[in-house]
Amino acid sequence: MVQAVAPKGAVGPRGLSGGSRSSRAIALIGPYLSGKTTLLEAILARTGGVTRQGRIADRTTVGDASPEARDHGMSVSLNVADVTFLDDQFTFIDCPGSIEFQHEGMMAVLACDAAVVVCEPDAKRVPALQLILKGLEDRGIPHFLFLNKIDTFAMHVREIIPMLQPASSKPLVLRQIPIWENGIATGFVDLASERAFVYREHAPSEIVALPASLADREKEARFHMLEQLADYDDALMEQLISDLPPPRDQIFDDLTKELREGLICPVLLGSAEHGNGIFRLLKALRHEVPFVTETARRLKLENAKSAAYVMKTMHTAHGGKLSVARVLTGELGDGSIVSGDQGDERIAGVFSLKGEEQSKRGAARAGDTVAFGRLEHVKTGETLTGEKGGIVQIKAPEPPQPVYGIGLGLKDRKDEVKLSAALNKLVEEDPSLKLDHDADTHQIVLSGQGEMHLRVALERLQRKYGIAVDRQRRHIPYKETIRSGTTIRGRHKKQSGGHGQFGDVVLDIQPLPRGSGFKFSDTITGGVVPKNYIPSVEIGVADFLKHGPLGFPVVDVSVTLTDGSYHAVDSSDMAFRQAGRLGMSEGMPKCSPVLLEPVMAVEITVPSDATARINGLIPQRRGQILGFDSRDGWPGWDVIEAHIPASEMDDLIVEIRSVTAGVGTYRARFDHLQELVGKLADQVLAAHKDAAE
Repeated sequence: MVQAVAPKGAVGPRGLSGGSRSSRAIALIGPYLSGKTTLLEAILARTGGVTRQGRIADRTTVGDASPEARDHGMSVSLNVADVTFLDDQFTFIDCPGSIEFQHEGMMAVLACDAAVVVCEPDAKRVPALQLILKGLEDRGIPHFLFLNKIDTFAMHVREIIPMLQPASSKPLVLRQIPIWENGIATGFVDLASERAFVYREHAPSEIVALPASLADREKEARFHMLEQLADYDDALMEQLISDLPPPRDQIFDDLTKELREGLICPVLLGSAEHGNGIFRLLKALRHEVPFVTETARRLKLENAKSAAYVMKTMHTAHGGKLSVARVLTGELGDGSIVSGDQGDERIAGVFSLKGEEQSKRGAARAGDTVAFGRLEHVKTGETLTGEKGGIVQIKAPEPPQPVYGIGLGLKDRKDEVKLSAALNKLVEEDPSLKLDHDADTHQIVLSGQGEMHLRVALERLQRKYGIAVDRQRRHIPYKETIRSGTTIRGRHKKQSGGHGQFGDVVLDIQPLPRGSGFKFSDTITGGVVPKNYIPSVEIGVADFLKHGPLGFPVVDVSVTLTDGSYHAVDSSDMAFRQAGRLGMSEGMPKCSPVLLEPVMAVEITVPSDATARINGLIPQRRGQILGFDSRDGWPGWDVIEAHIPASEMDDLIVEIRSVTAGVGTYRARFDHLQELVGKLADQVLAAHKDAAE
């Protein structure tokens, strides 16, 4: 559930640098457990959004208020909060950090003005950080790095930045250096303003004199920052070469310009838990983050009279469907007609959000993040407009391919009717879930981004819709084929008074090359089987092939009708259909039937230091390594290609994530069928027989 809070007395911002008077949207994003929700809480406490900073351990935070988030101690959906800082209004969007829930955050961040990437100084978290930074860089979203938990740093900042730099294709520009006393970070020096500050617990930092012991380090760090900025400013470069001190205003202008143009990633320090560094972060956001007009320009919507991007869909108990959206241009209010992918719809209410409650508000203007009511056909990722004929849609991120799936069985059969509707609502709320009704196995399969992702989905299913399901192992769509051929006669003869039933066929059954499917033909001459009955023979043959002698659908078989006979009175379409089926049932067991299992073509992407372990994992799953190469555009990552049987894929993602600190993933598609013999085949056949009894 999206959470939100709006402090009393919130007013519009003072426009800075010619910006419009609008709310700016800032995404808080970062690896799992980096402290994003705690940072949101610290921001709320500092800006008056809450009277006291809550703690995740105490289950008192504004964010993560859903039962699922609190039970698991992690963000599982977006949290939204409106705050006012020095008369400027901001909407902060706290995005889930786990890779299993990250798609929701990337959908939302697209329409934000900037992002604050929260991270820890941990080398093991660099690949997870790279995933996030690459997504922001590819979409041109300005972003800061907030080095959190400064009170726990085990290494110097001068060592941390080079360690984290491989995660970013943009220079990490350190804006502050910490002040240490007896191994404890007691404050920081702002390199742009050359001012020193001492932290105060959950209060603004105090300006102090620059410690003499830090003078040389401050000069060194500041000069390095200026050198990085000068890479994009010739005038600054000339000043540095001439040993002329640049004006502070010029430095701040460069920081702002280069952030907005996506040339650098500024780095700030702090501790969200203790409220340290929050004021400086807010000041940087206030002065340097672009307004919604620039965001609309980035998204190529600057000429739209009205446009809003839907970042999330919610189904509530009393308010119905709500579309959480950021208005990028113009104004949209209650009763406005908006055009989306599925045509025109009327907004039935504009709402501010606070927890699971909605409060009606006035029209939403450019910059506002609100919920629109009852847009039944609007989906997450759509661009809405009040203009006739619509506008160009923002290219939203495609949901990642599911990597983990489970079969669903009802605990109570009376829930069967409402299960489908409830599951469709879950998928609409979270597009990274996928629902399938498998035609081969007749199983309902829910797939997603990992075991926790599906666990949370099923918890929501029970809490919101009162439907409990049994988790089942996914059924594998095995097939069967034959190794040899035969010729067989199938005769259906029945006399029960009046017209009888008579159909007589001779079938030549032969194997086909793998992937050929089913082919039916005839060589009938002389009318021994009338032409009008031949299609019925084919139907009978196809009926049998749905469940072969081993109990599975039959593929790669050729059946030729070569001979037969008929009765002028007793023959019929049904009789020849039965004859075809009988011939197959008698002939197929003589053709050396064999089980076939599906094999997937799998493309595994992992950090390079995990490649060897993945290469060792694949043969353990009866897989075949086809090769591996570096991942294009991703320094330090590899792509491993392999063929792996579908029956070995169920918990593959669990192992991949366990050896890659949670960041590895894969894509898979069906490739071919291969014979399965021996003990494994016997186990499959025995399990299939037991299930049928």
